[in-house]
Amino acid sequence: MLESGCKALKEGVLEKRSDGLLQLWKKKRCILTEEGLLLVPPKPPGPGPGPPAAKTKELHFSRMKTVDCVERKGKYVYFTVVMAEGKEIDFRGPQEQGWNAEITLQLVQYKNRQAILAVKSTRQKQQHLVQQHPGHRLRSASNSA
Repeated sequence: MLESGCKALKEGVLEKRSDGLLQLWKKKRCILTEEGLLLVPPKPPGPGPGPPAAKTKELHFSRMKTVDCVERKGKYVYFTVVMAEGKEIDFRGPQEQGWNAEITLQLVQYKNRQAILAVKSTRQKQQHLVQQHPGHRLRSASNSA
C-alpha cells in the first residue's frame, strides 16, 4: 500500500523525456495505481533513505486525457501521456513490460468508474426530487424531445 492508500498495480522503471532544451531521457521509478501514475526519482545506490517525497510527481487519471503515440523502436516502446490541460509527457520503456497498455487500461477503468458514479448520483438526485414532490412527474430527456 502507498501513502495515498492506493495499492500498487505495477511498479518498475520508465524513462521520461525532460522538458529542458536538451530533452534528455531520465529514469523514473513508476508506480501505477487505480488512481494514476506516480513518478519517483530512482533511489540512489547504497544504504540510506530514498528520494524525498516532495520529488514524487503524481499523474492523476482525473487530469489525464489519453495515452497515445505508441511507437516501437529497437528494444523500447515510446508513448505519450496527454494531460487534460494539453501537456504531453513522453515516456519510453522496454517493450516486453507493456507499460503503455497497463496505463491505458487503468485510465479506461478509472473513467468508467467515474461515469458510473455520475449516473448513480444523477439517479439519486432524481429520486430525491420525486420524493420531495410526489404529485409531479419528472420527464425523462427522451420524452421531452
